[in-house]
Amino acid sequence: MTTPTAPRLGTALARLLVLAAALLGVLLAGAAPASAHAALTGSDPQDGAVVATAPKEVGLTFSEQVAMSPDSIRVLDPSGRRADTGEIIDLCSGAVVKYGVALRAGLPDGTYTVAWQTVSADSHPIAGAFTFSIGAPSATSVALPEQAAGGGVVGALYGIARYLSYAGFAVLVGGGAFVLLCWPRGAGVRPVQQTVVRGWLTLTGATLVMLLLRGPYTGSGKLADVFDLDGLQAVLQTKTGAALTSRLLLLGAAALFVAVLFGAYARRTDPKERKDLAFGLGLGGTVVAAGIAGTWALAEHASTGIQPGIAMPVDILHLLAVATWLGGLTTLLVALYRAPSVERAAVERFSRVAFVSVAVLVATGIYQSWRQVGSWSALTGTRYGQLLLVKIGLMAVLVGIAWISRRWTRRLAERAPTLPEPESGSEAEGAEKDLEDEGLENEGLADEAPDDEDAGDDRPADADADGEDAPEEIDPERAAQLARQRAAVATARRKKARDADPERTGLRRSVLTEAAVAVVLLAVTTVLTSTEPGRTEEEAARTGGTTAGSTAVPDRPVDFRLPFDTGGVDGKGVVRLSLDPGRTGANALHLFVERPNGKPLDVPEIKVNLTLEEKGVGPLPVAPDRIQTGHWSASGVQLPLPGEWRIQVTVRTSEIDQTTIEKNVKIG
Repeated sequence: MTTPTAPRLGTALARLLVLAAALLGVLLAGAAPASAHAALTGSDPQDGAVVATAPKEVGLTFSEQVAMSPDSIRVLDPSGRRADTGEIIDLCSGAVVKYGVALRAGLPDGTYTVAWQTVSADSHPIAGAFTFSIGAPSATSVALPEQAAGGGVVGALYGIARYLSYAGFAVLVGGGAFVLLCWPRGAGVRPVQQTVVRGWLTLTGATLVMLLLRGPYTGSGKLADVFDLDGLQAVLQTKTGAALTSRLLLLGAAALFVAVLFGAYARRTDPKERKDLAFGLGLGGTVVAAGIAGTWALAEHASTGIQPGIAMPVDILHLLAVATWLGGLTTLLVALYRAPSVERAAVERFSRVAFVSVAVLVATGIYQSWRQVGSWSALTGTRYGQLLLVKIGLMAVLVGIAWISRRWTRRLAERAPTLPEPESGSEAEGAEKDLEDEGLENEGLADEAPDDEDAGDDRPADADADGEDAPEEIDPERAAQLARQRAAVATARRKKARDADPERTGLRRSVLTEAAVAVVLLAVTTVLTSTEPGRTEEEAARTGGTTAGSTAVPDRPVDFRLPFDTGGVDGKGVVRLSLDPGRTGANALHLFVERPNGKPLDVPEIKVNLTLEEKGVGPLPVAPDRIQTGHWSASGVQLPLPGEWRIQVTVRTSEIDQTTIEKNVKIG
């Protein structure tokens, strides 16, 4: 049987990283950059309204609490100049979240643009714009930025930093838990140490990047503003800034934990002292890990919406379970490939720990899904619900692969070990570390070593390469070289025996597959945490609000006129269409066909098609009934989703003369 080698490990890990980067890029590119928890549910004046006199202020109503700054609401006149005073007015009352901005006196007639940008309570930026007119509508020269809040290069970098922070947290917490709970001897194994330390470095670096990018991410969107110290100071005063700063402080405590785990604990030989130190590390490590997980729970989805007092502890448990499972899986993968040996008992213990972690993960995940989705329709009809279904599918695949890994683990347990495991702190283990420090390849040394059974015995250190007695005083450097060679031979033999074990080979392959799926799962989870929950998206649609980044359109009847010309005799006229109440759900449709002089025109046939291109809905045909001359009507016209609908009206004035006219209108 062919066994995995170091080059194959490198290839496998490289493919894993490429897969992670590719999938993360696709997910981040497909995610709406301004997805958030809050939504604009109303405005005063309403979008498209025409008021007789200039209002004293413009008010915006949101579904949840938001953070406002002096530039959060801007009112621009038809020429693009600021028409507001920049003074944000708190109009909140009870459960109503409403803010406004005062307008200047003496504003002329025309169309005014209201552009707003703020940050929702779960840390995500939201933005939008709408118009209203004073006196009568007019042309406007206002050009709003095409890039949505939280998008562009800054948004992509921030999303990558979020992913790396989750990955670093999982490796740091899961690696430490794997050593303490499953493989205490792993505290002295160099590859395991490097893995956990890299997890700490990744989480720390990603947190610093998020802190620096936070200002431009929620504000200008310009990468150069990373170096704006005033913006950084403003970020530190926000809830998210406080959470990121707290995370950095807790990472200082985590660094002390890592230093003790791989220092004093790894060197401790007395069983009682080692047990006491392990208890202290376990207790302190759990507190620090829970604190770091709490920085996510306090600043994101768990802190808003329904039942935040229950949701935040559940979210912390969820994150700890994910980290223990996936981080432990990563550490086990490294140990199976790079460590000289891993005890079968350690693999069995991790299997039990992983089972408990998955049980906690499922229980907390069910609660979170109910809280964030809320209905079966939101599970399939919203982006959050669709991503959640993908995550559930990946979890099912991961559990299936884990079941295969457990079977390989049981097979390992059924076989008695063929080689003794080296004790912690032994001379051979110290020699192995020396070899790793010098970058020597164990396999190469093993090939150069003799194949006889005496190659790894305890020959005197003063024997030369030919087996003859050396002088009484041997060169210390040569003696050290011989000692390293003997240790390398012993290590190579153990590795050869390990790689020849089919059960261990099967376990390594199944764990590698688990890790690959876990990378994909973590990418989906990262996008899910920055996507508007399905519950709030449906609630915003029902109340006539919009999701972040969209223009607010209140519910009101849709009325417009469309001129037509079929080209035949008596083929010119106007279709006046009315859609009431002009929102998602059932609507009443009325069409009035008039001649150019305004009198009713009787036509043989009129048809209507409704299409929502952005959601791939339609065309939905509507066949109105003739009520009287020039009046056609249809009841119960269903508009299932909000958005910009294209309404096409086909008018036939004779057997051969007909035309189709259309108009786009925003619904819900």
